[in-house]
Amino acid sequence: MQINLILAWLWIVLGFLSGSLIGLNFKFLEPDWLGGYGSPQRRLYRLGHISFFGLGLINLMFYLTARSLSGPLGISLVIASWALVIGAVLMPICCFTIPHAPRLRNLFYLPVISLLIGGVLTLYGLLRP
Repeated sequence: MQINLILAWLWIVLGFLSGSLIGLNFKFLEPDWLGGYGSPQRRLYRLGHISFFGLGLINLMFYLTARSLSGPLGISLVIASWALVIGAVLMPICCFTIPHAPRLRNLFYLPVISLLIGGVLTLYGLLRP
């Protein structure tokens, strides 16, 4: 589960960087950057930025949870680990790509489904005897 720990801290650093870039663009560019504050494009950029922090913390929580369990991890937790990593990687990609290619909006289901699988399998792995 080391991959979840590494991804967690990498995503937190990328959250700092993406927030800085978005903040610089807001301050130094026109107020209508990406269609203005309330535009769907700008909202997706903000979601991509915050997803770095949120999904980084989810992966950190998964790592700490898996580490606290005694004995070998079951297959459900191994799959959950990778599902959370895949979802974390795909979410900001979708959030930063879809504003520029709206026809790809259905790709947004990939990170959502991956994260749901990761969450459900983690819960299952914790509840099974």
